[in-house]
Amino acid sequence: MTDFAHDSVVPYKDSELSKKQQVAGMFDDISGRYDFLNRFLSAGIDTRWRKKAIMQLSELNPKMILDVATGTADVAIMASHLLKPEKITGIDISDGMLDIGRKKIAKLGLQQSIELLNGDSEAINFDDNSFDAITVAFGVRNFQHLTTGLNEIKRVLKPGGKLVVLEFSKPNMPFVRSIYNFYMKIVTPNMGKLFSKNRHAYQYLDESIKKFPEGKNFTDILDKLGYQKTYCKSLSLGICSIYCGTK
Repeated sequence: MTDFAHDSVVPYKDSELSKKQQVAGMFDDISGRYDFLNRFLSAGIDTRWRKKAIMQLSELNPKMILDVATGTADVAIMASHLLKPEKITGIDISDGMLDIGRKKIAKLGLQQSIELLNGDSEAINFDDNSFDAITVAFGVRNFQHLTTGLNEIKRVLKPGGKLVVLEFSKPNMPFVRSIYNFYMKIVTPNMGKLFSKNRHAYQYLDESIKKFPEGKNFTDILDKLGYQKTYCKSLSLGICSIYCGTK
């Protein structure tokens, strides 16, 4: 199993807990403010990113979807509206995030079509070839072992099934990159501290993005793991990217 630089990036450097345990605890801690901060810090553009990612599945017309690292179920809810699948299952290691997601689902009356479960991307509790499509939005950076998680996802995908990953990336244009770096290093952690009392979570966000194997590096990883028809779409001057691959 190959390790990547971002695998070792953790929220709390002085903790002896594993990355997985730290990430679960961090998201439990910020869960109450997570949705608000997402909208605020991205000026609402994260909603458009999610929609573009989900629409990569429109031609596939999937009936069974797994949303890995579902968090507060934003992607699951949006996919339910846009794609009208029979069932969406969302898994996450943070019970705090799942609790908020379940409340949102209940408020929208979507309990029959969306189910949220505590689940680990590196040990997905479903049989081989279970899902037509799998989505991961802003979650692969948090995998303790990237290749293990991506292999597990491929295992539970049906042949012909498609993986769609939405993840932060770094802009290539120097001017845009300098503004972005200032925003991620200074603005985001301070806003995170102000609203969620957890500066570490947003410092971790910056560090994990910096070390994530983005762009062609990520599609190369998918290729090596046996995914077919891989491609990458850059969004918003490179701040975010969509990665896709088929089993």
